[in-house]
Amino acid sequence: MPLPTLLVLDADPPPRLGRLIGRADVRHASEETLAAALPAADVLLVWDFTSDAVRAAWPGDGRRPRWVHTASAGVDRLLCPELVASDTVVTNARGVFEEPIAEYVAGLVLAMAKDLPGTLDLQRQRRWRHREGLRVAGSRAVVVGAGPIGRAVATTLRALGVRTAVVGRTARPRVHGADELDLLLTRADWVVCAAPLTESTRGMFDARRFGLMQPSARFVNVGRGQLVVQDDLVAAVRERWIAGAALDVFEREPLGEDSPLWDVPGLIVSPHMSGDTVGWRDRLGAQFVEMYELWAAGRPLPNVVDKKRGYVPVHD
Repeated sequence: MPLPTLLVLDADPPPRLGRLIGRADVRHASEETLAAALPAADVLLVWDFTSDAVRAAWPGDGRRPRWVHTASAGVDRLLCPELVASDTVVTNARGVFEEPIAEYVAGLVLAMAKDLPGTLDLQRQRRWRHREGLRVAGSRAVVVGAGPIGRAVATTLRALGVRTAVVGRTARPRVHGADELDLLLTRADWVVCAAPLTESTRGMFDARRFGLMQPSARFVNVGRGQLVVQDDLVAAVRERWIAGAALDVFEREPLGEDSPLWDVPGLIVSPHMSGDTVGWRDRLGAQFVEMYELWAAGRPLPNVVDKKRGYVPVHD
């Protein structure tokens, strides 16, 4: 009986799949060769999760893989109508990025509360200027996104003494519904966006929502760049509608050298690194190998995406 064909959409460095030798016929594809290689594949590993190649190649002719796994939390760069309508199972890398992102958000909150960017800037200028920081304990946060990342962020912020509300698509125990978001924004000191990118969340943070926030509020986005209307955020920070912001994700990545975001006072820019800690690629590879072993044994897969919703549902 022939081995299942595992096709890898490559990125550098490649995944470590040594445990699958003799258990899978591993083939590799680039963005340019993916469409031609898809019909032969039983499984597709999207190792290059920054690519739109799957969404472009999937509607073509020929059979399609029975299972697609992406080495990322978000699946918005994969899904196209043809893939959504198919019987193909889609899974993501849930379980790898949650705690690192939560730590990163906590670091940003502490950095902004204590004005660490200002301290480092003054140090470079050799200037001694005493300031007063903010207390984090007792402040209020709204975390938008009730999936594993949003919940991990909420847990970490609560450990710092932050009173934290989580907002999801619908209300359920310990989660506020989307219809409560506007009111919660008016009371928040910290607004953290960790939502998936769907048609209902695209551009959800716009001039109207930034206008609802307190002038002392600060905004953090670790979800997707397209969740935010970028020009509206720049205006909100420049005009002091809000006190500051931190972005780890952007509409277009990498951020160009000519982007106005680099020079906005009160805005922290980081290169989509909130979930990436030492060894993260190895953890992604090991997770996929474990999932492949389940698939090969005919056992149910974890992290199955609801393709119509665009994320892995959370069951309370």
